[in-house]
Amino acid sequence: MSLESIQQKLEASNQTQLLTFYNQLDDAHKQSLLSQIEGMDFERIDSILKLALEAEKQPPSDNAFTPPPQDSVKSVHSNEHTSWYNQGLDAIAENKVAVILMAGGQGTRLGSSNPKGMYDVGLPSQKTLFELQAQRIARVEQLAAEKQGKNVNEVNIPWLVMTSGPTRPTTETFFKQNNYFGLKHENVIFFEQGVLPCLTEDGQVILSSKSSVAVAPDGNGGVYNALHSKKSISPSSTQSPLDILTEKGYEYIHAYCVDNSLCKVADPTFIGYSIHSGVDCGAKVVQKRDAHESVGVIALRDSKFSVVEYSEIPNNLAEMIDKDTGKLAFNAANIANHFYTTKFLRDDIPKFEHKIAYHIARKKIPTVDLKTGAEVKPESPNGVKMELFIFDVFPFTNLSLLEVERSDEFSPLKNAPGSKADTPETSRKDVLNLSKRYLKENGAVIADDIEIELSPLVSYEGEGLSFVSGKEVVKGGYVKDVDQLKTLLN
Repeated sequence: MSLESIQQKLEASNQTQLLTFYNQLDDAHKQSLLSQIEGMDFERIDSILKLALEAEKQPPSDNAFTPPPQDSVKSVHSNEHTSWYNQGLDAIAENKVAVILMAGGQGTRLGSSNPKGMYDVGLPSQKTLFELQAQRIARVEQLAAEKQGKNVNEVNIPWLVMTSGPTRPTTETFFKQNNYFGLKHENVIFFEQGVLPCLTEDGQVILSSKSSVAVAPDGNGGVYNALHSKKSISPSSTQSPLDILTEKGYEYIHAYCVDNSLCKVADPTFIGYSIHSGVDCGAKVVQKRDAHESVGVIALRDSKFSVVEYSEIPNNLAEMIDKDTGKLAFNAANIANHFYTTKFLRDDIPKFEHKIAYHIARKKIPTVDLKTGAEVKPESPNGVKMELFIFDVFPFTNLSLLEVERSDEFSPLKNAPGSKADTPETSRKDVLNLSKRYLKENGAVIADDIEIELSPLVSYEGEGLSFVSGKEVVKGGYVKDVDQLKTLLN
């Protein structure tokens, strides 16, 4: 767009302050600023802010929260488990299942400047989160191929990796350097979540410098917009991520966050359960540790599915016991692990996207004085950042919930080494404990002081280990294949 058309765009949206210092810039910075403004939909941005501010004024009453209906929640221990597993494995074998990884975050709280997926929690194998998850995909492809008598090369699970602007170059380089961790290169698709400008509460876009607009990531819920955007793959792309999945016939999607070291990626049971339930959207949950655990729960808010944050539930509801189960009534802890149909993401979300209220965070945003051009580092919040959460579509869905075991499937990596919870140490311990449990459940004898790590390529969830029955595991360490495991048995 020309300078003249940019000026007209800004005048129409009352954002002319963005060109305050334009004439002071060199040609490169002028072009950079114009390009940034060109990519902004000010009508959409204004609509998002107004809806978000309005939603803040209308908090729900206490009695607006009710537990999810019993028929919407099933346990992974159901006697239907095998049927769900087989249905999911068939869908994978028929190339109907894709995976979306939300990996835009950096490991800042972990003391790392790298993308969080590159973090090594200290396993004997020294595998990063990316490698663990890639190998789980590879193992599921193998299991699905075996079930239908196919060659493993005939089964393909696309892995759509959502990065952010800061993490994308490093993430792509890391995958290439590691040969995509053994996955087919063409099945790994990188795309980038969007950003939104930082605003004053009256809707004025904030300049971070004379030549750039202050922006912030649009939250993990930005995945929905990014999946529809051709530019999320590359500026020259002719297809969006959803275009690619639709063209290749992928009907079902498993989506999860990178920081769960126990995530069962492309879980056949979850996929099969969701397909069997006939829903557009599904979610895995775990039981709360106690009534006041600092975790959001999936419940009904004003009769619609929602994630209710722990700070929103009054004590009497948080402590309420379900008389039929003897468990907490609000017990379905959200772990950001979801199922979708491709149709829902492609066709349905655009119909109600304009009704979803973004969340507002009031922040101290570095800016410039519009009169003097001096840098300003505010001492109190001067603007808002807006983000969407991935669960914000729940009120618009026919949701099904699958309750899984925390020790099997959920070990979040959030905090720096040495913190109280959700640390590299707890992730390491949980991965190793699960490997040991798989061996014990198959009849192996293993001493408490032996640490052992089974590669996901050896076993996805304990299958293929019947040969250890009655054997003693005499040595620990990293086990990369079945032959090596056999050498550790007595």
